[in-house]
Amino acid sequence: MSEWLIYRGAGAPHDDIERLPPPPPWRDFDGAPALASPGELDSASVRRLGVRSRQAQMHRPGAEERELVNAALYLRRPLLVTGQPGSGKSTIAHSVAYELKLGRVLTWPVVSRSILREGLYQYDAIGRLQDLQIRTALGEDSAAGIADVGRYIRLGPLGTALLAYDRPRVLLVDELDKSDIDLPNDLLNVLEEGEFTIPELERIADVAPDVEVLTHDGAKVTVHHGRVRCRAFPFIVLTSNGERDFPAPLRRRCIQLEMTPPDAERLAGMVRAHFGEGADDEHAALIDQFLDRDPGDVLAVDQLLNAIHLVRQTGWDTDSAARARLSGELMRPLDRTR
Repeated sequence: MSEWLIYRGAGAPHDDIERLPPPPPWRDFDGAPALASPGELDSASVRRLGVRSRQAQMHRPGAEERELVNAALYLRRPLLVTGQPGSGKSTIAHSVAYELKLGRVLTWPVVSRSILREGLYQYDAIGRLQDLQIRTALGEDSAAGIADVGRYIRLGPLGTALLAYDRPRVLLVDELDKSDIDLPNDLLNVLEEGEFTIPELERIADVAPDVEVLTHDGAKVTVHHGRVRCRAFPFIVLTSNGERDFPAPLRRRCIQLEMTPPDAERLAGMVRAHFGEGADDEHAALIDQFLDRDPGDVLAVDQLLNAIHLVRQTGWDTDSAARARLSGELMRPLDRTR
């Protein structure tokens, strides 16, 4: 039964994305012209990713996570991942991008002020107005500035992911539950249609049908008639800490994954990813302390990593009173004050 898995969570890059079957007819997109996807990261790019690269390589998902990731890939649907802080939600995006050689993860960190347009594109209207005023002052033809409007437009992470790449880009929309109440609903049409328009370019399409703009990666692409439409629907991971419920229309458009708190094996993998091979054995007592909590207590993996880092810096012995006291403070459940 495992032959159907495109993403296996083994931490080794491969070309099985080529085996991905055609999409369902209702999720078949025809964006053009086809753009070459960034592809596998080179060694320098992997080094720049630092711990994210190690996390992607060391991530070992359970059976349910593997199956739902592959369901999202097959069905061309976003993956809505809910779980406690530090449960590995965002690591899924990096693991898929690394293993399937889909290039750098496009990341959109959501805050309470985030709106759909900033995820799609940014338009520097003030900068363009200032340049037009300078041209006018110099006696230049201000109409010549119409065609160069693309200099002032940069696609956001979502907008870049929806370009007509020949392979899916990976997009991480992080902590969507922190957004304003309108953003999840605003996303519905874009996620369903796989396209969006840039009004500033639509208005000048009769005189400048093809305009070159910058992507979130810093590359230049041509937008035709102000419309961006995907070809390979991106692999989108929407993460949530469970601080709010999402509307049913959004949940209907997503594959939903509930992340359980990491067990001993997953914690060991995270510790190795951050501190190197053998670190999980060296700090087994702290891992056990992290796991030995009352039912319902909420802890984040960051708390464990902070405790391990402090122990490694101080060189405290396992039976040190200071180590026991501080590790207990650092790994205090998040739902308690004292």
